[in-house]
Amino acid sequence: MEFPFDVDALFPERITVLDQHLRPPARRPGTTTPARVDLQQQIMTIIDELGKASAKAQNLSAPITSASRMQSNRHVVYILKDSSGRPAGKGAIIGFIKVGYKKLFVLDDREAHNEVEPLCILDFYIHESVQRHGHGRELFQYMLQKERVEPHQLAIDRPSQKLLKFLNKHYNLETTVPQVNNFVIFEGFFAHQHRPPAPSLRATRHSRAAAVDPTPTAPARKLPPKRAEGDIKPYSSSDRECKRVWWLMPVIPAKAGRSPESRSSRTAWPTCSLGNSPERGPLRPFVPEQELLRSLRLCPPHPTARLLLAADPGGSPAQRRRTSSLPRSEESRY
Repeated sequence: MEFPFDVDALFPERITVLDQHLRPPARRPGTTTPARVDLQQQIMTIIDELGKASAKAQNLSAPITSASRMQSNRHVVYILKDSSGRPAGKGAIIGFIKVGYKKLFVLDDREAHNEVEPLCILDFYIHESVQRHGHGRELFQYMLQKERVEPHQLAIDRPSQKLLKFLNKHYNLETTVPQVNNFVIFEGFFAHQHRPPAPSLRATRHSRAAAVDPTPTAPARKLPPKRAEGDIKPYSSSDRECKRVWWLMPVIPAKAGRSPESRSSRTAWPTCSLGNSPERGPLRPFVPEQELLRSLRLCPPHPTARLLLAADPGGSPAQRRRTSSLPRSEESRY
C-alpha cells in the first residue's frame, strides 16, 4: 500500500510496533524531523487505510481496526513495511497484525467454563499483491517472539479460512476446541492454563438442591443486645391493683386542730412493695374503725347517688318527706 508521504522516513525499522498512544518511533540521526502532530496524523492515516483493506478482504461490513479504536483500547499493532520497492522514494506498507489481551470464558475438552486472559489475534492482513511471499510468516513470527507466546496459546477472533490454513501450514494448528463465542482456540491451549478442580459430590448435591428450590435465603437479622437484669424495674398487675385500691379509698375530712398536711391524704403515692423488694409498708396510714364510719356518715352524697335515690320510690325517709310535702296537683304529674 502506497501513501502520499514518506513511509520509509516515518517507520525507520522494517517492523514497527505501536500501542494505543500512536507515538512516532525514534527517527534516524541526520534526518529532518517534521512536526510531531504531522507524524501522528500520518500514522493514524496508515492505520485507518489498513483497517479498511482488511475489512474488505474479509467481507466485513465495517473495519475492526482504526486509529480511534486503537486509542480507546490497550491493543498493539505490528506494521510491516517494504523497503525494497520504494515507489517514488516513499516506501510502502505490506501488512499488519493487531493483538491484545482479553478476558474470555472458554470451554475446555470437558465442556467446563474457564475464565482466562490470553493473547488474542484481533486482526491480520497482508496486501494481496505480496501474498505467498513469506511476509505473513515473517510478521507473525516476529510478534510471537516479541510477546513471548506459543502459537497454541493464542485465541483468534473470528479467523478467516485463509488464516486457518496459514496456521495449519506453518504451525500445525488443526484441531480446534469448540466454543460458543467468536473466538477459536486450538488443542493444547489449556496445557499452560489453570484448570479448575472437578466439582465434588457434595458441591454437586448443593447445586442440585439450589436448582430445585431457587428461593433465596433471607439474611440473618441482628438482634439488639439484651439489657442487664438490674436495669429492669419490676412492675406487675399486683402493683397496679394496689394503686387502684389506694385511689378508690375515701378521703377523711379534716378536723379542727389537725395539721394542714393531713387534710389531703392523697398527695403522694403509697409505698406499695411486692415480692422480694426490700421496702414494705401499709397501703394507707391506719385509721380507727369508729372514725372511718363517722367520716362516711359526714360525707355528702354524690350527685349520681342523688339521682338514683330520687328515681327509687323506696328512698330515704328525708326524700319521702320531701316528695310528700308537694301539693297533690304536682304529685299527680309524677
